[in-house]
Amino acid sequence: ELALKSLGSEGLFLFSSLDTNNDLYLSPEEFKPIAEKLTGVAPISESEEEETPDPSGETLSIVAKFQPLVMETMTKSKDGFLGISHVALSGLRNWTAPAAPMSVMLARQFKAFLPPKNKLDLGDPWWIIPSELNIFTGYLSNNRFYPPPPKGKEIIIHRLLSMFHPRPFVKTRFAPQGAVACIQAISAFYYTIAFRIHAEFQLNEPPDFPFWFSPGQFTGHIILSKDSSHVREFKLFVPNSRSLNVDMEWLYGASESSNMEVDIGYLPQMELESTGPSIPSVIHDENGNVIDSRDPSGEPIQFVFEEITWQQEIPWEEAAQKLEVAMYPFKKVSYLPFTQAFERAKAEKKLVHSILLWGALDDHKPLSASLPMPGSGRTLRETVLESSPILALLNESFISSWSLVKELEELQSNRENEFYSKLADLHLEKYNFPVEMIICLPNGTVIHHINANYFLDITSMKPEDVESSIFSFSTNFEDPSTATYLQFLKEGLQRAKPYLQT
Repeated sequence: ELALKSLGSEGLFLFSSLDTNNDLYLSPEEFKPIAEKLTGVAPISESEEEETPDPSGETLSIVAKFQPLVMETMTKSKDGFLGISHVALSGLRNWTAPAAPMSVMLARQFKAFLPPKNKLDLGDPWWIIPSELNIFTGYLSNNRFYPPPPKGKEIIIHRLLSMFHPRPFVKTRFAPQGAVACIQAISAFYYTIAFRIHAEFQLNEPPDFPFWFSPGQFTGHIILSKDSSHVREFKLFVPNSRSLNVDMEWLYGASESSNMEVDIGYLPQMELESTGPSIPSVIHDENGNVIDSRDPSGEPIQFVFEEITWQQEIPWEEAAQKLEVAMYPFKKVSYLPFTQAFERAKAEKKLVHSILLWGALDDHKPLSASLPMPGSGRTLRETVLESSPILALLNESFISSWSLVKELEELQSNRENEFYSKLADLHLEKYNFPVEMIICLPNGTVIHHINANYFLDITSMKPEDVESSIFSFSTNFEDPSTATYLQFLKEGLQRAKPYLQT
């Protein structure tokens, strides 16, 4: 109460976001985001300083595979990029191959992927690169060309991503920021580590204006020894299973207030893979003498590696889900593919809670989130969809799903399955740009819907100014967004009662 009196509700909210241990005191570490914001200087702590690996250790060869963005998948391509200068897209059009098709790295540099001592259980996530974004810091500047020097565990991530393009930003401008990992398998001497990285690239340089290229995510795995001296396998890639997987933004001026264009597109391939296990850079005989790495005939010496016997492991899908929930707490509710959601709803006699977006809901920065307007998937997932009351009600009474407009348009035009086509049709009838939240029966009948822009408009108003009784505010929750979304869900349940009772 004293803190509320001293700071006011908004001040206390900011203070609480920085007071990570909730002791009502800000330690130097907790105050760091403010210090860095005000001074523009981020000091490197001793623990973050990069350890110099032994140059005589094992080396790992990694190849980069890259197929450029399919320009025809950008929405701006439909009118021939009318009104968009050729210079703006020059960095994108010229990026047709990886910057470094192959690279040799020291195995011990991959130590950054090892788990901390308190995260040795299967599927228990930890942050390789923690997010530095919070309410105070807001979003990072769009008006930048060159990445800040990487530090600590950022260095290996930066070096890997630099194989694709010379200007990777290992910390994205928007949340969720960073890199997260978990143990997928354990043997006596090895771990399989699953990881997920959110990073982006700056494709332009002065005198052109910035062009940001933001893949939905990088994911992959590494098999390495527990002392990081040997890497058996490494793979990193951008998933390409959805029809759109990259977000793009470019400025038309040299300031934060400059006009910005946004678009989304499809990247067929962006991956790094080891050519084989890491091998010694220096070879010794049984007496400790250095010997030639080639046999008398000039052929490289062939190494034989022991087979790894895994003692514990979880499926890749389970590990990926753990990482996804770590990045996105709203994913504590399962979001099923569109058609599966309706099948499950029918079987469990529940309603479908569906979110229809222009850009993705669970990539690091969906396109709709970057638009200069309040309605966005990012705002939804970072506020109401993460709140405990919403998570509880969604888990109890709904089957949830999110879909891209483009995917439903394709489903709508596919007449091989009339039922699925009709489901898509009923959804698209109610859609308004950029995000529509929809509640419907298992047969696809929409019984309630609200546009994200309207939702955020009314939740930013004072309660007495809201005319609609449908979205009235509850005194049980201080956050009007949570209260209003709860009311939206409950209204849907009320309207569906005649169906649910049969």
